[in-house]
Amino acid sequence: MTPCTIIIPAHDEAGYIHACLDSLLAQDFAGPAEVIVVANGCSDDTAAQARSRADEFAARGWQLRVEELAQGGKIGALNHGDACARPGIRMYMDADLRLAPRLIGKMVAALDSDRPLYAGGRLVVAPARSRISRLYARFWQKLPFVAGNVTGAGQWGVNAAGRARWGQFPQIISDDTFARLQFDESERILVDEPFEWPIVEGFGPLVRVRRRQDRGVAEIAERFPQLLARQGHVRPDKAELLRLAAADPLGFATYVAVSLAVRMGRNSQDWARGR
Repeated sequence: MTPCTIIIPAHDEAGYIHACLDSLLAQDFAGPAEVIVVANGCSDDTAAQARSRADEFAARGWQLRVEELAQGGKIGALNHGDACARPGIRMYMDADLRLAPRLIGKMVAALDSDRPLYAGGRLVVAPARSRISRLYARFWQKLPFVAGNVTGAGQWGVNAAGRARWGQFPQIISDDTFARLQFDESERILVDEPFEWPIVEGFGPLVRVRRRQDRGVAEIAERFPQLLARQGHVRPDKAELLRLAAADPLGFATYVAVSLAVRMGRNSQDWARGR
């Protein structure tokens, strides 16, 4: 069976890393796998918390490796994880995600090919505390890009032929989009198993994160324009938007309000998670 490496960049994730690792320990995949947590620029004990789970992974036949980098930054962590990884299928996930128990196994099965392939699970937004975030998430999850595509939002994987499409990750905002657009739609596989993705809480954080996401896409358009031909159906047409708005007018109004705020202002912060 093709071996699998799961790379987890983690910056100050002590409060989330256990739930993430719990979801990996609960996987039904029985094949060989290694998990590499790259704790980068942490001011908390993310690395120590992750290392404390090594025996549990060893008991199920997986290796858990924890690397520490003094400098923060997701791109540096991704490239370091890649340098540590063994050959085979490679998966990437954020440290605040939780995966359904069958997701890894089904992704390995989907990617077990000599043809370059990219795969990811079905994104499900975790329950939000604030009403604004709940309304936004309720509408956003129904957009065609989220509902019917591999979003790559913090969780995706490639086989060896697919990973050969690029070298190191460049210093960009949207590493997920960069990787996804290395593949045509025919090479991207949506694995129908969910992963839970946390949305930021409140109107201001939603605007900041959405603005950063838009900047990330614009950066790729500027630096790697050849990739845009692989976008596929990412924006709803007018008929789709009207249908979604009629089905959820409050969610639509919230989505529009955030979108308008994104266009009207500028974000002075490089990154704000807004938890």
